[in-house]
Amino acid sequence: MTLIKSISGIRGTIGGKPGDGLSPLDVVKFTAAYAKWLKSVSATIRQKVVVGRDARISGEMVNALVCATLSGMGIDVVNLGLATTPTTEIAVTAEQADGGIILTASHNPKQWNALKLLNAKGEFISAADGAAILKYAEEESFEFAEVDDLGKMVEKDYTAEHVRQVLELNLVDVEAVQKANFAVAFDAVNSVGGIAIPALLEAMGVKNIVPINDEATGQFAHVPEPLPENLVDTCRIVKEQKVDVCFVVDPDVDRLSIISEDGSMFNEEYTLVAVADYILSKTPGNTVSNMSSSRALRVITEKYGCSYAAAAVGEVNVVSKMRETNAIIGGEGNGGVIYPASHNGRDALVGIALFLTQLAKSGLTCSELRKTFPDYFISKNKIELTPEINVDKVLEKIEALYTNEQVSTIDGVKIDFADEWVHLRKSNTEPIIRIYAESTSPEKADELAKKLIKDIQNQL
Repeated sequence: MTLIKSISGIRGTIGGKPGDGLSPLDVVKFTAAYAKWLKSVSATIRQKVVVGRDARISGEMVNALVCATLSGMGIDVVNLGLATTPTTEIAVTAEQADGGIILTASHNPKQWNALKLLNAKGEFISAADGAAILKYAEEESFEFAEVDDLGKMVEKDYTAEHVRQVLELNLVDVEAVQKANFAVAFDAVNSVGGIAIPALLEAMGVKNIVPINDEATGQFAHVPEPLPENLVDTCRIVKEQKVDVCFVVDPDVDRLSIISEDGSMFNEEYTLVAVADYILSKTPGNTVSNMSSSRALRVITEKYGCSYAAAAVGEVNVVSKMRETNAIIGGEGNGGVIYPASHNGRDALVGIALFLTQLAKSGLTCSELRKTFPDYFISKNKIELTPEINVDKVLEKIEALYTNEQVSTIDGVKIDFADEWVHLRKSNTEPIIRIYAESTSPEKADELAKKLIKDIQNQL
């Protein structure tokens, strides 16, 4: 059993003793702590919270616990039931709520679940707010409401509203997509994408839709992270069905991966790159991604005479840097597209609508469009250390070795070379250093990663 408490929420495997796994007692305790924090920062007399969940098996049970606990704390609840993460985020602002809770363990397997916490803007809470909630939970310093003050609960479906907002974006061209007469497949890994994606595609006038793993049962048809090694069968189906494009999402639909018409992966890193290229071609502006994302976004941004900035890993950090730089598009290389014209959160539906528009206007096939972008390849590695090793000291020594290069210490150590980079980050939960290296070929990326692993070992 596993239970991980962090500043961004609580996640763990279902079952086990309290404190060992994500037990009902842990769900109640953490929800109550969030409710206490919300009361401390809210200017309203009576607070309102939006709750949405993905389709994983434990979702109904966890949802009932969360909604009941919020009510018990005197907070009104808007229960969305099955809803994507971005749908829940937009519902917070649409409902003028004080916050939101998303019940999803994202790409983790079915035995996992999590509470992801939102503020009144429908964005993930800050590190300081998360630390305050953790403290309340540890102290169990919360009081439940008396009977006359219990919160009320209403049930609403926001999928249609989410789709409506996506279609209203200026750069989404429904007519162009209709004229293209695309055959579009999607793999929803048997979660809420099976509800939201066909609703979007139908609204965009796509007539030929090929659903793959579209039943929202929570019985994930494959490992739910949308990576090439998990999508072998999906790629085969795409090629056999002769579709123009296939969209693959994770269980909560905030990450978007694309498969081309020939069954080849578009590459998850290039979801953001492609969408950014389309947006910048119409409305030039600044861009942001996290430090472990492909350099291709910077290349595309500079092609349009605009500025790129890197943020620490984590959606809340990317959003903060986007505000700071007034970026018009940003996100993460894991397929996370953040388009502020819609809202400040990763949103696969926004990514799908913009990419379909781009594909329709380009007159190219999906694989041909991919070839218009510069090729970079990332090698992802890690090195395990003994618990007594001071990881921060090791990273400081590596930084000192590369003082002649462009080095950033915003988030671990990132070293930028002329045509490649390497990013070293320590894990928050175990004694390891994650090593991401990118270069112009897979072999060069692996070689760079091995070089840094050797440098680290020499410092131990």
